[in-house]
Amino acid sequence: MTLELEGLTKVYKDKTALDDVSFSFTPGIYGLLGPNGAGKSTMMNLISDNLTPSKGRVLLDGRGIDELGSEYRKLLGYMPQQQNIYPELSLRRFLYFMASLKGLKKSEAGKDIEHYVRMVKLDDVLGKKLGAFSGGMKQRALIAQALIGNPGILILDEPTAGLDPKERIRIRNLISEVAKDKIVIIATHVVTDVEFIAKEIVMLSNGKIIRSGSPSKLLNELDGKVWNIFLSDNEIDEVNTGYKVSNISRDADGVIARIIADSYDGRWQKEAVRPNLEDLYLYLNGD
Repeated sequence: MTLELEGLTKVYKDKTALDDVSFSFTPGIYGLLGPNGAGKSTMMNLISDNLTPSKGRVLLDGRGIDELGSEYRKLLGYMPQQQNIYPELSLRRFLYFMASLKGLKKSEAGKDIEHYVRMVKLDDVLGKKLGAFSGGMKQRALIAQALIGNPGILILDEPTAGLDPKERIRIRNLISEVAKDKIVIIATHVVTDVEFIAKEIVMLSNGKIIRSGSPSKLLNELDGKVWNIFLSDNEIDEVNTGYKVSNISRDADGVIARIIADSYDGRWQKEAVRPNLEDLYLYLNGD
């Protein structure tokens, strides 16, 4: 299965939200990264057929999704960022409702619901109202509804937003588990959520793809450009003004600033450190 974006463009009045984007997705996890306004939501809405492109096409195995119509939409699973999911409905009623929207018969829906609530570890709260769920439980309920019908393409919008570290790890592992034979596209601001599970990262800025590739390939760009430097408290402002600083910490000897720069010839003691995706994100998007 190949999902292809071919010269995809979306213009709203005088703003170009997505600008001539071409990319191919095959089964695996893709991390979609970029600042607010970069075009992530527009891309997801075009892929999910919620928007019509101004130019270009979305193709599945060479056929336009406008031509495939409902046949294509049956292959989609979508998890929105918002958690306002019918607070008065029980989880069971909510999942049956979503299954009916996907065109599943009640018998088929029952089997799917039983399977996926076990997978997301919510089988013991099927009768509980969604309004009483914690944030992590709501996120898992949204993943379960996205999986009903066993879609081949999963689009997940900020799946770990607002969750504590333990719940984030649970969601991240769950996504890895279900992604074996699916195209999974995760839009997120939490870079660490995709750094270790994505086969490819797609970075957007101002409606264009500015970088794409495996995490290890992308991080090669930062070889020799990330350092820890050692300074005192009264020198922090100077460092913040002169460099992109991804982290500031303290130890018994003073302040340690992690900086990203094409070259460093400052007066402070330095040590080279291994770059991560957060460093790259700041390098490409930071002020």
